[in-house]
Amino acid sequence: MKLVAAFALVGLLATLASARSLLDIDPARVKSIEEYDRYWRRLPAELQYLRTVEQPTRRITNGQLATAGQFPYQAVVYSEAGDGYYSLCGGTILTTTYVLTAAHCVTDDFDRAVTGGIVFLGATDRTVFQSTQQRMSFGNAGIRVHPQYNSTSIRNDIATVRLDTAAIFNTYVKAIDLPALSDARQFGGFEGTASGFGRTADTVPAASNVLMFVRNPVMTNAQCNAYWSTAVVQAQNVCLDPYGGRSACHGDSGGPLAVQDAGRSLQVGIASFVSANGCTSGAPSVWVRVSYFRDFISQNSNYVFRA
Repeated sequence: MKLVAAFALVGLLATLASARSLLDIDPARVKSIEEYDRYWRRLPAELQYLRTVEQPTRRITNGQLATAGQFPYQAVVYSEAGDGYYSLCGGTILTTTYVLTAAHCVTDDFDRAVTGGIVFLGATDRTVFQSTQQRMSFGNAGIRVHPQYNSTSIRNDIATVRLDTAAIFNTYVKAIDLPALSDARQFGGFEGTASGFGRTADTVPAASNVLMFVRNPVMTNAQCNAYWSTAVVQAQNVCLDPYGGRSACHGDSGGPLAVQDAGRSLQVGIASFVSANGCTSGAPSVWVRVSYFRDFISQNSNYVFRA
């Protein structure tokens, strides 16, 4: 079975003295989660040798720079990780008060919900306070992790986050659409768009300051399992074709895989994991299939699915 690695990054925050400074993240102090011992402690003994294996490039690979308002549904999710650390993930706006993300973005080493965090909306540069941005906190009580989430097998890697303050929708901040209840499509062959703030190169010691995106075909699960296996990629997953080295990667966890459908951006996936051999290794990136978890989303947010 091939080793998989989550996309999340971890960053150290400075001591904070005011509400405004609480929302200012120093990008120079953001590090990849696999640089920290607590990431490796979760792996079984037979995989500990990977601590010393040189890691390949971690990034939105071969991506393009997003413009203001291009992805108004994109969220940046900073979750408290303990000891003054925060994890950096992506997310998508479901409603004015709920964000959708990956379970591993809002849980600790024991798969428990973290104590809280901060969400940025409307950001194309997460290092400055843009006029397009809205920033709000969330607490432990607002985190809903799938009850069957398992970080070892990476099953049911989905969560919702309730914001402490409601967002104001405008050109730069809008909700994503999700597949309707009657929509049974698997989306294989559709052009998929992945977006996020993952690393841009190994030589850059932090996640990307700016929002990037890539486009490639969504794969059928049969196509995806030509690389993976049915033990890893199941009905609850969807994959993005890695053709041309275009891929989401570490730092993009929890973010969206979207397709265009009848003039709307439709989210079909949530960034979950990639091969530990690297994001440009030729292995498809694997995402949570949104339509598989419509019941969970309905029960753990105020999002209303179209019939």
